[in-house]
Amino acid sequence: MCGRFVATRSPKDLAGLFHVSRWDPEEVLAPSWNVAPTDDVWAVLERADRETGELLRQLRPLRWGLVPSWAKSLNSGAKMINARVETVHEKPAYRRAFTRRRCLVPADGFFEWQPLPVPGTAKPGKQPYFISPEDGQVMAMAGLYEFWRDPAVAAEDDPAAWRTTCTIITTEATDAAGQVHPRMPLAIAPAHYEQWLDPTHQDPDELRALLTTPADGHLDVRAVSTAVNSVRNNGPHLLDAAPPSGPASG
Repeated sequence: MCGRFVATRSPKDLAGLFHVSRWDPEEVLAPSWNVAPTDDVWAVLERADRETGELLRQLRPLRWGLVPSWAKSLNSGAKMINARVETVHEKPAYRRAFTRRRCLVPADGFFEWQPLPVPGTAKPGKQPYFISPEDGQVMAMAGLYEFWRDPAVAAEDDPAAWRTTCTIITTEATDAAGQVHPRMPLAIAPAHYEQWLDPTHQDPDELRALLTTPADGHLDVRAVSTAVNSVRNNGPHLLDAAPPSGPASG
């Protein structure tokens, strides 16, 4: 799974990297070295303009943890931060979003944890690893988004009446990432951004063919401080290298 990641680029930088045509400069998210479920994250998506019908590429803050339109509570999103690529086109919670509401979730990299053997009867610990593209380029993680109507807000036109949430698509991990954890996020290559984001492109097989391993598998994996284990901790020090241990160190 992908349960934590790093996202430190500014909206201005992301707008340029993803050729965004619409974003609100007043919407601000602080850089985060420990993005956790239910946090707001930047997402790139395409929606038709209400007046002209023109498809516009947008940068929006979305709540991480997809909440289906039929869900009774926003809290259900905490359990739906990831969608498995093997079943994303079939599961009721994701299948409509997969054909119509796809997005990109930019990241610097992501964290995974590997159990550490502990002698005796002590409870095993876990070593966190930071996994990122070797070239330092942005990771465009493949995501889906959904709209959820909050029944507690009476007025339909009240901005608070609607919440937009997202999930990240994952696959079986291979290469360096697979030495740490059996699952990893999928990504979209720049050449395929347009096809992935286009809501009129709805063929499930063609869409699944666009999904790739981040950085084409050229990933850097390094052990980092266990400070990242707590969602209360944040800052660039979380990426400081720690002595690697276990199979991933070799």
